[in-house]
Amino acid sequence: MPATYKICLLIDDNYIDNFVTRRILESGHFADEVIVRQSPADAIDSLRDGSVKPDVIFLDIRMPMMSGFEFLQEYDKLNDEVKKAKIFMLSSSLDPTDLKKSIENKYITQFIHKPLTHKILEELSA
Repeated sequence: MPATYKICLLIDDNYIDNFVTRRILESGHFADEVIVRQSPADAIDSLRDGSVKPDVIFLDIRMPMMSGFEFLQEYDKLNDEVKKAKIFMLSSSLDPTDLKKSIENKYITQFIHKPLTHKILEELSA
């Protein structure tokens, strides 16, 4: 079964969440390659220097040093050639403000509540 995407970038500070989400993405053949960055700043650096060129990004909201929304502010400053990824906000946040900000953000394709499941991946791939 061919993967839906070539490169998936997962940005989340939580090691366990990354482990579980990565396994779901890999076993669901969602992407040929899953790259994990535990720091949004590291992810921005990887995008800026071209070492990571994702087709899709899964982004957490609540992270130390830089939130998912702060990541998006930095992402907006990148060259347009870099900003081609489909971004899914993947969060355990139940804050209605986070959902509203996600819906209003031009880069966010969809807000997804953790944990990511095979059923959700199938819906995203459809």
